[in-house]
Amino acid sequence: MGRIIAVANQKGGVGKTTTSVNLSASLAMADHSVLLADVDPQANATSGLGLDALRVGRTVYDCLTRGVPAKEVIQASPVPRLSVLPSSADLAGAEVELVTVPGRETVLKSVLQEIQDHYEYLILDCPPALGLLTINALVAASSVLVPVQCEYYAMEGLGRLLANVRRVQESFNPALELEGILLTMYDSRNTLSRQVAEEIRGHFKAKVFEISIPRNVTLAEAPSYGRPVMLYNAASAGSQAYIDLAKEFLNHGEKSAR
Repeated sequence: MGRIIAVANQKGGVGKTTTSVNLSASLAMADHSVLLADVDPQANATSGLGLDALRVGRTVYDCLTRGVPAKEVIQASPVPRLSVLPSSADLAGAEVELVTVPGRETVLKSVLQEIQDHYEYLILDCPPALGLLTINALVAASSVLVPVQCEYYAMEGLGRLLANVRRVQESFNPALELEGILLTMYDSRNTLSRQVAEEIRGHFKAKVFEISIPRNVTLAEAPSYGRPVMLYNAASAGSQAYIDLAKEFLNHGEKSAR
């Protein structure tokens, strides 16, 4: 049964979708079967893998609100072994439509259970808010990966997110684990960036990935071409960082399974 990892942070602009897309692509390029489920109405993960959110047809919205099986919605990506459960702006309506549904927090979990055995890893790109969509992702997931930008107030925002993760553990998903904290947009030349990284590593210890994602223009450019960074510029520092993250992620999973 595939592992489900939610990539979440209620703060926008921290590299969440960049991480979802490029970690998924790196895992697929390492010969693992991967599904990237776009649970964000902004649909940036969908477009970042070359799909037009305006013309994609049925999306995760139809799975959540109309009972359409995920297998009928999933599409191929430019990366072999990486499939996409796409999103669109319609997904914003699901927040309202699911409010009156019994067990509304577990709808996504039920959707994914039907196809979970078809993939080794299912990566969930969450919206930048702790609304019903993110709660659904955390309830469905076995672990949560938290990207954190190396900037002022990073610790404060991280603390709020982890408090919300604990609430989900207590109320809906006691098996939910912290996969790790990923430092993003790191600039070793910047004093504040170094200080924030040092503070987070000092506080969370082994829960912080050893690899950090550098501030890199290639990572910002790749989505406009509908490709993960490895297919846009494989030699870039951003590409190598996510390949290294995938290796660390896989090694961590092997150690946990022992």
